[in-house]
Parts: sequence; C-alpha cells; structure tokens
Amino acid sequence: MPLGYLRIWRRWLLLASLLLTTQLAWATHIVGGELDLQHQTGSTYTLTLTLYFDAINGNAAALDQALTAGVFDKATNRQLQSVVLPLTSNTFVSYTNPACAVGSLSTRKLVYTKDITLDAATYTGASGYYVAVERCCRNLAISNIIAPGAAAQTFYLEFPAVVRNGAAFIDSTPRIFPALGDYACLNNLFYYDFGGQDPDGDSLAYDMVTPLNGHATATTPAPLPAAAPYSLVTWTAGLSTTNQIPGAPALGIDAHTGRLTVRPSRLGLFVFGVRCAEYRKGVKIGETRRDFQLYVLNCPSNNPPVVTVQANGRAYRPGRDTVRLVPGGPRCLTLRYTDPDPNSTLTLTTQPVNFSDAATAPSFTTTASGTVRASGQPDTLSATLCFPECADTKGKVYLLNVLVADNGCSLPKRDTVQVAFMAAPPPSTTPVLTTSFPTEVPGAVTVVRVPLGQPYTATLLGTDVAPNPLALTATGEGFDLASVGMTFVAQNGAGRATATFTWTPACGAASASPDGLLVHFALAQSTTCSPHTLARPIRFVIERPTDTLAFRPPNIITPNGDGRNDVFTLPDLPPDFCDAQFAGVQIFSRWGRLMYQSPERSFSWGGAATAGTYFYLIRYTDGRKYKGWLEVLP
Repeated sequence: MPLGYLRIWRRWLLLASLLLTTQLAWATHIVGGELDLQHQTGSTYTLTLTLYFDAINGNAAALDQALTAGVFDKATNRQLQSVVLPLTSNTFVSYTNPACAVGSLSTRKLVYTKDITLDAATYTGASGYYVAVERCCRNLAISNIIAPGAAAQTFYLEFPAVVRNGAAFIDSTPRIFPALGDYACLNNLFYYDFGGQDPDGDSLAYDMVTPLNGHATATTPAPLPAAAPYSLVTWTAGLSTTNQIPGAPALGIDAHTGRLTVRPSRLGLFVFGVRCAEYRKGVKIGETRRDFQLYVLNCPSNNPPVVTVQANGRAYRPGRDTVRLVPGGPRCLTLRYTDPDPNSTLTLTTQPVNFSDAATAPSFTTTASGTVRASGQPDTLSATLCFPECADTKGKVYLLNVLVADNGCSLPKRDTVQVAFMAAPPPSTTPVLTTSFPTEVPGAVTVVRVPLGQPYTATLLGTDVAPNPLALTATGEGFDLASVGMTFVAQNGAGRATATFTWTPACGAASASPDGLLVHFALAQSTTCSPHTLARPIRFVIERPTDTLAFRPPNIITPNGDGRNDVFTLPDLPPDFCDAQFAGVQIFSRWGRLMYQSPERSFSWGGAATAGTYFYLIRYTDGRKYKGWLEVLP
C-alpha cells in the first residue's frame, strides 16, 4: 500500500476510534431503574418507566425525551403493543449524606409514563405477559461487571391476564423500591429498606437476580422492542448472583421485608439486581425487577455518640432503676449527649418498646439536636424529655428507648438508653350541671313551652370539685341562636361556670319551626385525663293562645230593638296567632245569597228584614274555617 494511502487509512481508523469513544461516552449513563404498571379504571392502565441517570459521568446527550416499551405474550413471545413513553419528570435523587461521597455521586430520576389499554378480549393468556424497555449503556465506572460501558439494561416486568375464569382480574404491580439514597463504607455494615407496598394486598417476595443486558448496544443504544430471552450482564471474576457486592455478609435481601444488607469488603461502584415477585392466594401472578448501584467508599473513622439520662435529679441506671411518675410530681427527664468526633451533628429520638399508647409517650420540650466539638459549639448538649400529665401505664412497667444518632458515613452510629417507667394519672372527677329548666327525664328531650311574645329566662351552673376548666355552651340544631332572637351568655372558669339563656319568641321563629326549636346545652370539662361532657337537650315550643274550636256562638237573634239579642256578633272567636289571623265573616240565606260580609273580628250583623234561617262562614288566614247557622226571629 502506498505511504499516502497508509496515512489516510490510519487517520480514518483514528477518527472512527474517536467517534466510537465519543458515542460510548454519550451512551454511558444508566444507574438503574424499573417498570411499573398501575390499574386506573376499566381496561386503562398507567405504564411508567423510572430510569436513574448518572448526572456526573453521564452525557446530557443520552437523556432521552421518550423511550419505547414493548408488551409481549409470555407463552409465545409475540409482541402485542409498542408504547412510546414520553419523559414526564426530571428530578435529582436526594442523598442522605452527600458529604460522605465528597461530591462523587449525583443521580437524576427520569420518569417516562403513558396510559395504555389492556383489552379484555386480548389479554386472556394463562401464562401472562411481560413489558420490556431496552437502553444502553451502563456507567463506565461500574467495577463488578465486565465492559460496563458497553453493557445495557433491560427494564422488565410481568403481569397476569386481565380476565380469569370469565371475570375481570385486576392487578397493579407493587409500588416498591425507594431510591437508594446512601453510600456504603468499606468493612462497615450497611442496610437499606428496599421493600414496598402492593395496592391489591398481594404478598411480595424479594430475591437477588443478575441484571438483564438484552439486545441494546453502544451503536444501537435504544432499539425497538424485542422479545425475550434477554442476555445477562457478565460478572467479573469471583462474583455472581449471590455475591454481587462482595463482603461479610455479601449483598443480600430479606425475602419478606425487602431489606438490603451488606458489609462490603471491596471499594468501587457496584451494580446489583433485585426482583420482587407478586403472589395472590399462593400463586405467582407477576414480577418486577430493578437494577441500581451502590458506591462503596473509604469513609473516615466514626466513633459512636453517647447519651445519659437524669431522672429526679440523679443519674438513671439502666436495668436497675424505674422512673415513677405520680400526680403532681416531676414528669421530665434530662438528657445529656455528646460525641468524641469533631463537628458531629447529633439527633435525639425516642422509641416505645412495649407500648403504643400515644397519650403516654413523652415529647421533647427543648431542641433535640445540635452540633458538638465545633467552633463556638459545646462538647455536650442537653435536652428535656417530658411525659404527659395523663400518662398511664396501668400498673405495668413500660420501656422507652432514648436514642442519639450522629451524622457519620455512611450510616449514623447510635447509642441507646432504655428507660423503665411507671406512670399514674391524676384522679378523675365528674362535673355537675344544674339548670332552672324543668326536671330532666334521662334519655328524653325536655320540652319547654313559651307563650308568644313573653320573655323566657333560664340559668345554668356547672361545678367541679377539681379546678378543671369548665365551659358552658348552647348550640341550635339546624339554626343559629341569634337568628331566632335567643341569647346565651356564659362565664366559664376553673371549677365553676355559669350561663344565662333568654328568649322572647316571635312569629318568625314559629313559622320557621312549627314543631319547636331544639337547643343543645352542654358543660364541657377539659385538661383532665378523662374529660366529661354533660348534655341537656331542650326543645322550645311556642305556645299558641287558647284555641276553643268548639266555641258556641248565639244561634238566635231578635232584631226588635229591645236591647236583647238584637245583633249577631262573635266575641269568643279563636284568637289570632302569627300567620293564623281572622280573615273575615260571610252570612248567606238558605238559598246561598250573600247577605252580609265583614273583615273585622268585631263585626256586628243586625239581621235581615225577613225572618228565617241563615248560615255563616268564618275564615282564617291559615285556611281554617268555621261554619254554623243562625235563626232570625221577628
């Protein structure tokens, strides 16, 4: 080959090498992730891909705006759908203690999601179905697989048929796998909760799996969906599915809780795979996988913090002392905590051991965190922990862990003091409510009748032998007291409360509630461990004036001018009441001829020229009518 051609050939090879290297750099970014399928309604499901992107080593050019998922039949590997998932969220993972890694780890959480249809006529296969998305490439810095910069990830989940035995079979994949937000320290125990919840209440089982590689390559980093089988990544020498991160113990996961545990024995960035299988009534119906990474560092040495407890002015001796909390006595513990390491940030917490009663658990009344052995900061901090006045251990000894944790890498170290205590609440008292209302019938509503337009006043008195705060209240059922003219004035206080209720009923109240107005009077006792509320329901009924429906008007008049029974009048008409007003009187002849009418209650009819029988009709505005006859004699 001529020298000139040889030089051109070498330049082309160099350019091709640079282009390939650049392409690999652009493509190497995948930290891990998983697929998720959630039922919405009917045959609609939401398919979500979460991809974790290395924000330090990954090139922004590899940040896809959409990725394509394939849906396949497990029995035949036939593709049923191709779904383009658009990018809908781009956020950073919050690491618990970024200072441990000295800025060497930063991860984006990319979420791709879209609603899909799983038709009941199509997805009926007993073997179920799977979804896959393939993308290359993984981090170049990964140390436990061969050629990580050319290794891909296949995001994978399995789901069951949407119809079983002729009926709809609804299933959503478990919502699992919180983002791994911490670092592991060489030769130190590391643990993290990778467990999750299933929206359908299915049982979950976890195990370690070798991550799927699949069909994607550096030259085809985001291929169209392809069916299984998917190739696996290749572990470096000495590593395997059960030894993905070497250590004592090596990385493992609790099959029931999803808790990851490892005491790593090698530095580096390690990828690992976890599978969560979903069971219903003992039968596996689906699974989802996640790949992620754990960074193992040479962390600075970290000494544990120390906490001590003082009760009743002296040091508490764990295992020997029992704190006794009595009414009127001290109810607080003094905690002192420190750490031998400089610039240590410490945090106090408490943890009930053998009780769950929130009313008995203590709380901090002062700041329960701070920094020690730093410029301007003390070597030892203190805090006050107080038990509620109503704490009650019911004669038993309760145990409470008092914990202090530092901010060391990668996980905080702790010190715990277990405090044994017994607590008795102050004695309970029952308040007394007395009123000027009629005598109460237990279990019944008292009825008070008040004449229209006449003021009514009642007094209430609440007392308590203990100086507990008392409060008297009055509440209308379905109405506001002021809207109907009722007033309630209370003077509440410790051990004693008084109130006055007044009301002058008007027609508006009678129209609004013809059956009466129900008012709930109550005496409430507070700041006691067993508070009482005494209730007194009163129904106020506006009393109508005496209504003599069988009034007896005169039925004979003699209009002869002798001063006796000369006119027809009705002085004893039923009285007017609010909307029941006298509307008028009419008098008719026996042949129906109107002889007389008047709108006045004080009407007076002097008879007719012709003697005989006549008939009267009296009307009221509420629709009542009164009829009768009248004999007119010469």
